[in-house]
Amino acid sequence: MEQSSSQPNLKSELGLLDGTMLVAGSMIGSGIFIVSADIIRNVGSAGWLIAVWLITGFMTLTAAVSYGELSAMFPKAGGQYVYLKEAYNKLIAFLYGWSFFAVIQTGTIAAVGVAFSKFTASFLSSMSFTAKWAHLVSEDTILFTAPIGNYDFKFSAAQLVSIVIIIILTYINTRGVKGGKIITTTFTLTKLLSLFGLIAFGFIMLKGDVWAANWTNAWDMHNINKDGSFTSLTLAAGLGAVAASMVGSIFSSDAWNSVTFIAGEMKNPQRNIGLSLFLGTMIVTVIYVLANVMYTAVLPLHEIATAEKDRVAVAASTVIFGNIGTVIIALMIMVSTFGCNNGLILAGARVYYTMAKDGVFFKKTGTLNKNSVPEFGLWIQCLVASLLCLSGKYGDLLDMISFVVVIFYVLTIVGIYILRIKRPDAPRPYKAFGYPVLPAIYVLMGLAFCTLLIIYKPQYTWPGLIIVLIGIPIYFISQRNVKHEDTVLSDN
Repeated sequence: MEQSSSQPNLKSELGLLDGTMLVAGSMIGSGIFIVSADIIRNVGSAGWLIAVWLITGFMTLTAAVSYGELSAMFPKAGGQYVYLKEAYNKLIAFLYGWSFFAVIQTGTIAAVGVAFSKFTASFLSSMSFTAKWAHLVSEDTILFTAPIGNYDFKFSAAQLVSIVIIIILTYINTRGVKGGKIITTTFTLTKLLSLFGLIAFGFIMLKGDVWAANWTNAWDMHNINKDGSFTSLTLAAGLGAVAASMVGSIFSSDAWNSVTFIAGEMKNPQRNIGLSLFLGTMIVTVIYVLANVMYTAVLPLHEIATAEKDRVAVAASTVIFGNIGTVIIALMIMVSTFGCNNGLILAGARVYYTMAKDGVFFKKTGTLNKNSVPEFGLWIQCLVASLLCLSGKYGDLLDMISFVVVIFYVLTIVGIYILRIKRPDAPRPYKAFGYPVLPAIYVLMGLAFCTLLIIYKPQYTWPGLIIVLIGIPIYFISQRNVKHEDTVLSDN
């Protein structure tokens, strides 16, 4: 019996502004406020700090304008999963979707959720009249411990708060796409204006002596140790340092492809997906580069490298605004991470929805609730993200998955060349900017990044590969079950 006509359909309720804010909002979490400390420790100079962000920004923009062609060809829910399926096969697409579900999206949601909790505690503790409540959300407040083998499991207040926030945002998104849209757009506009304001005040407060010291010999690469001492690097070690540094900048710039996952809910997706990708990534790239230039304008390099808990933005804001700077940055990161997580939660479930439609994921994930959203997909995403919050290992997982994320980006962009050959006459309302040169440059840069990680930082590569490879038997089991169901139906 046909039921499809009575089933809810995805509603096209998102415009260009919503798509652009989703791209920018999903990209800007807590990374830009923190990861520059580790980058400076690795490369040791202002020039290379900015170079790392420029390289990452160029790669992100190039990938975004390349994805525009794919999004115009396949304007439906699922985004990158769909592009990989069309260019290669269902197995490659599933391995991406599996990695996305197991750690890429869910791990990012967990990490951003805990960052929200940490900076909520920082915000509360920075003011005398709220300091007494800071322990209620602090990572230092251990609610209970339990021995698990040789490992002592600890559950902190910060983890509890992060799980509660993830649950609340998931619930809001089950009520329909409009609620999630309002949160993402409002919070993203707020954090964009706040970041531009911080950057502007930073340049106004520029310290000439600090600037001169930081930009003298700006291309001498070396490690900066925790005690502020320097360790010179060979050329080979320098390349490894750049690759290791880009793990942080790529994490901070990731999730730019979120808008492709919700193509089924975009108005005029052939036009608006590509434009949202370009505008969102351009805005964030400019902000990231300017923010790091601002850091070098107010903080000596060793203070960036040794910032307490890597909170570079807090150190810079304290120089600019005085003691109130801690409050300002904590509030900015709370707004940033809350809006970021909403965008990640909204977009992620659409991938599982499309996978289920292809018969490679939980069947119930391929259904929509009365509000025309994949509610079951939202809740299982919430469950996995919450488990990763409990594990306390989300940060390690994200470091390790950067290699896999870039590999799938490279595969997707190579897919543009494959589809030009396989489907030369397919409608292409938008063609990849700079094709074939710019996409090829991205592929070469992505492969170079991954190769350097394999050589110099293998701990960032093999765990991610293991997660991907675990998906292979899961895929074949799922296909066997689908074939079995089809056989039963045909027999009946």
